[in-house]
Amino acid sequence: MQLRHEVKHEINASDLLILRQRLRVVMKPDSHAVNGRYMIRSLYFDNIDDKALREKLDGVDIREKYRIRLYNNEPSTIRLERKFKQGSLGCKTIASLTPEQAQAIADGDVEWMSRSTDEVILGFYTRIKNEGLKAKVIVDYTREPFVFGPGNVRVTLDYGIRTGLSCTDFLNPDCVTVPIMDSPCILEVKWDNFLPDVIRDAVQLENRRSTAFSKYAASRMYD
Repeated sequence: MQLRHEVKHEINASDLLILRQRLRVVMKPDSHAVNGRYMIRSLYFDNIDDKALREKLDGVDIREKYRIRLYNNEPSTIRLERKFKQGSLGCKTIASLTPEQAQAIADGDVEWMSRSTDEVILGFYTRIKNEGLKAKVIVDYTREPFVFGPGNVRVTLDYGIRTGLSCTDFLNPDCVTVPIMDSPCILEVKWDNFLPDVIRDAVQLENRRSTAFSKYAASRMYD
């Protein structure tokens, strides 16, 4: 399991404009971006006691969560993602899902997962059965991703965060989402063993400290 450094900063709209210009000079846009960005829809899961939410709010050092993601509303890009965090280190493992499989999970139809040979799907199935995980909330936002070869660096700018409130109908284009009140823009920097100075300088902003902002937690505040 390859753990990567992950640091987040809450930034404002002015910071976003500055960083966008800097990053375009020293980094390349992610190859999956369209005109430099893409839309992300995530469906998050938690148990009846909101374990994942409480661990995040309580600052638990080691955490694991599962989500289903859709990129640019394109059904061929649906992924089940397992996110593991240990302090400021993290890793992500993924499994591709068909629209039918994603909808089945969102609806609570999961027995088919027990017959899968994919470790991520099987791990999620085990958590569902042992902890009673269920779909909790949809989160939408826009991402501008940049990559840099040395250090395997990835920098993302996320903004326009919206919540689906009580709607968990992941593939329904008519599912209403609303903006999260006072939602910041989020700068996230990820790298392997070292962060090149050129990137460290590019993302440097005055009076901006690392943050534990969670799109999932912010969206759940509307429950």
